[in-house]
Amino acid sequence: MDNFWDFNVWSTISIIAVLLLSLLAASMLRKAIPFLRNSLIPTSVLGGGILIAVAGVYKLIAHEGMFETAFFGNNGTAMLELITYHCLALGFIASAFKPSKGKLTKKRTSEIFNTGVTTVSTYLLQGIFGLGISIVAALLVSGFFNAAGILLPFGYGQGTGQAMNYGNIFEADYGFTGGKSFGLTIAALGFLSASIGGVIHLNILKKRGKLKIAEESAAPAQSEQATGDRKLPMKESIDRLTVQIALIFTAYLLAYLLMFVLGLLLPGMKSVVFGFNFLLGVLSATLIKLFMNFLHRKNVLKKDYTDAFLMTRASNFFFDLMIVAGIAAIRFSMLERYWGIILIMGAVGLVITYIYNRFVAKKLFPDYPEEQFLAMYGMLTGTASTGVILLREIDGNFSTPAADNLVYQNFPAIVFGFPMMLLATLAPKKPILTLLILIGFFAVMNVILFRSRIFKRKSKQN
Repeated sequence: MDNFWDFNVWSTISIIAVLLLSLLAASMLRKAIPFLRNSLIPTSVLGGGILIAVAGVYKLIAHEGMFETAFFGNNGTAMLELITYHCLALGFIASAFKPSKGKLTKKRTSEIFNTGVTTVSTYLLQGIFGLGISIVAALLVSGFFNAAGILLPFGYGQGTGQAMNYGNIFEADYGFTGGKSFGLTIAALGFLSASIGGVIHLNILKKRGKLKIAEESAAPAQSEQATGDRKLPMKESIDRLTVQIALIFTAYLLAYLLMFVLGLLLPGMKSVVFGFNFLLGVLSATLIKLFMNFLHRKNVLKKDYTDAFLMTRASNFFFDLMIVAGIAAIRFSMLERYWGIILIMGAVGLVITYIYNRFVAKKLFPDYPEEQFLAMYGMLTGTASTGVILLREIDGNFSTPAADNLVYQNFPAIVFGFPMMLLATLAPKKPILTLLILIGFFAVMNVILFRSRIFKRKSKQN
């Protein structure tokens, strides 16, 4: 049995504490330094950058990796990757548990559907350019993994967790040395692209006189008095926050059991199955929520056990921890030969995401094009939180539907985006075929996206 004073007893706590400490330091720096505050760089990204800098200084002095010391259990980088992996799913599960709003109008349903299709179309566009760049790079650079570019939509479009998941699949199953670090680096460049592109666009609007910087919304936190009759009381034998955490981890346990069974049924795809932990987590949370709703209708449950406010807080916590851990886990030494390719891929990702989403927002969201563009551009280079950060600069009270579009677009995005996830595992085997399929898929998605304009034009001609 380990002694309580041994490092291996405290290593996990030490890593989590350092991650949270870096978030606090980043938050204080953002408030103290106007440049950082105006840059719109998310606090979690800045926190990860702080840890990279501190680890770099430590390595120069001690000649060993900071997270590979006994203080962090001699294998802290692997623990950072595990935290990134699990927090991705936990954040999505918390989001899935949030109670849904009432019925939507036909126009709002169409806008949400178009937002989801735009999300998948942008994934495909990023995949086309990213894979094209890596195929060319593999011809010029000996030993470069020709399917590496398919990580661009996962790093930019889906964020740190998915970029690392697929990087790990490529590393474990296809011999892409440094695959996890490559994906994490692409995701970090995505956050920088969100900040750079977002700040440039906001300044353009300001110079044209089209922008009045909105103040941050000062909406009060949900209070005990505003909970309603069916809400679980805050002061109860079990705390309401404890209930939310219990539901989240119950759903994740169910997701693990589903993955375990699927892994037995599909042994050749076990790494892919476990790479979809977030998707099966959302499925598990949805099943639990449906079961609870059934018990409500049968009057077995008298109270609403899910709380939208607390689930949002839990989701944001997991995503913040995921991002800071993912960035801190990057091992730059494994990427020293590929920096030119990575930077080209990152710059191209910024430009194509900016141009495409700008075009779509102007054509399909004429009532609020700037708000829709900033929300989508921020999400499709970082995360939904990054999109909200950019949106808040011009719509601080969220008076336009742009913020809701980010939330409700997930279902159509998952439905249409699932084939893209499967295509990613085909890319290492047949990169050219995958590229052609991506191009065809992108064309189909744009016909769906611009269906009203295309078919209206045809009917007018007829």
